Amino acid sequence: MLSRVRRLPLWVGYLLLAGALAVLCLCLGGTAHDAVFSLVTVSSAVAIAVGARVHRPVHARAWWCMAAGMGCWALGDVLYTVVYDVLGSRAYPAPPDVAYLLAYPLLGLSLLSLARRARPGQDVEGVIDATILSVGAGLLSWTFLLRPALAELGGDLLGWVVSAAYPVADVAVLAVLVRLVSATGGRSTSFRLLAAAASTMLAADVAYQAAYAATGYDGFAFDPLWLLSYLLWGAAALHPSMRRLSDPAPVEGGDLGAPRLVLLAAASLLAPGTLAVQLLTGAPLSAWSVVVSSSALFLLVVARMWTLLRRVREQAAQLAELARTDPLTGLLNRRSATAETDRLRSRARAAGTPLVLAVLDLDRFKRFNDTLGHPAGDRLLAGAARAWSTRLSGTGAVLARWGGEEFLLVAEGLGPGPAEQLLAELRDLVPQGQSFSAGLAVWDGAEDVEALVARADAALYGAKAAGRGCTRTAPAAELLSAGGSGGR
Repeated sequence: MLSRVRRLPLWVGYLLLAGALAVLCLCLGGTAHDAVFSLVTVSSAVAIAVGARVHRPVHARAWWCMAAGMGCWALGDVLYTVVYDVLGSRAYPAPPDVAYLLAYPLLGLSLLSLARRARPGQDVEGVIDATILSVGAGLLSWTFLLRPALAELGGDLLGWVVSAAYPVADVAVLAVLVRLVSATGGRSTSFRLLAAAASTMLAADVAYQAAYAATGYDGFAFDPLWLLSYLLWGAAALHPSMRRLSDPAPVEGGDLGAPRLVLLAAASLLAPGTLAVQLLTGAPLSAWSVVVSSSALFLLVVARMWTLLRRVREQAAQLAELARTDPLTGLLNRRSATAETDRLRSRARAAGTPLVLAVLDLDRFKRFNDTLGHPAGDRLLAGAARAWSTRLSGTGAVLARWGGEEFLLVAEGLGPGPAEQLLAELRDLVPQGQSFSAGLAVWDGAEDVEALVARADAALYGAKAAGRGCTRTAPAAELLSAGGSGGR
């Protein structure tokens, strides 16, 4: 039996042992209950520290900060037992409140640190989403929890501040939790345990505050939620997947999936919903609270839509660019090259300037590929494209990948002689000592793109037949139609 326990994963073993302690706690009452409750909290802080030590996560400081936060919570539970059970004090605020309130910023800072690590740089969409949910939650907290509780405190300023700090801290942790969920790409077991731990803690806090504000209840009914939260914090740190929880996540472009959209819509409706509940129940209206929160939510939703539209435009531009270009070389693809050639034809016709088109074919490319491998062939194609693009920059010439190892060059304002000289310069720029053959055709002022390319292609075969590494110019179109043949 002992060997089986030893074979259990560390996080499962912790859940079983600490879970048994939590069940024992729920079976006890009075000082014994509070003492065992404190032991469970301490075990959670120790488990987080052990997880950070054993698994050595990439972003360890966030986990040590989390351990410190849970340690403050454990200190608060211990002080609670001493102050209220041992010493019999009924003072409020008391030393446990100081420890509890210190735990919130430490836990929130640890979650925020993990979120920032998972989504480095600006995550505007995630920040806006977290703020929308926080504003809605803040309105509910103020209307139904904080304002009634503060009204009972009267002129007790210190009690007022401490009572206000708890729901404010909960809203802040909620914002950070939403930020973490938005930023973390991988849904690992550690992530799920951590998100469940924070969510359960917030649920326990809110349930307790609501019960206390409504009836003054201060019993043990919500202890199972807090105990479950402590177990989940510890298990999240002990699970091996915690090592990579904060790995940079793929950017999803501010994806507004159905769950997130429903959640944001519900948060946006909290302000009018709060007002409706007050009208139906005859409760005092929180008019200014609703006005302020509604205005903030409206502006945040507009900002969210603006970021979404901006991202859509960026993605549309990227897709348009991908549709126009060859993915390997970054040059225009065949379809775009045909359209650009047609555009240059129209411009040359209007201006009365010459237009030349050349088809370039890397020599013995198959042998190069078979000898050095396809990756080397890809590097040759990409390197040639870069070198030629640099030489042609500012000339107005259009360079495209026509297919395979073939490229298309279209230049306006050049005659056959300058065009052949330009091709000779490009031939010297081919990487790794390779060369190309080229077929050149001068536009006759009337033929379409297909006919012009066909003549250049025929001239290319002539260059190949002549021994490669040279340029041949196609005969004029009227010579071909008259039965002329040959080329240089």
